[in-house]
Amino acid sequence: MTTLEFNLYLSVDEVLRYYRGEARTVVATLDDGRTVQFPASALPRIVTENGVQGRFQLVFDANHKFQSLRRL
Repeated sequence: MTTLEFNLYLSVDEVLRYYRGEARTVVATLDDGRTVQFPASALPRIVTENGVQGRFQLVFDANHKFQSLRRL
């Protein structure tokens, strides 16, 4: 398993785009400038009434398949 940590800030309007199906993946920028993408289906676990704000940890397997996303 591999983990990556990043800050993510999505407004309520941006989150709604994912719920409407207008976007299927979320792209986040890591601290070192690399980007990572994960399925938008992971968002419901981390959405608040203000959207998505904070530091998160993404876990994926050796085949780069999404495993989990959690708030730190």
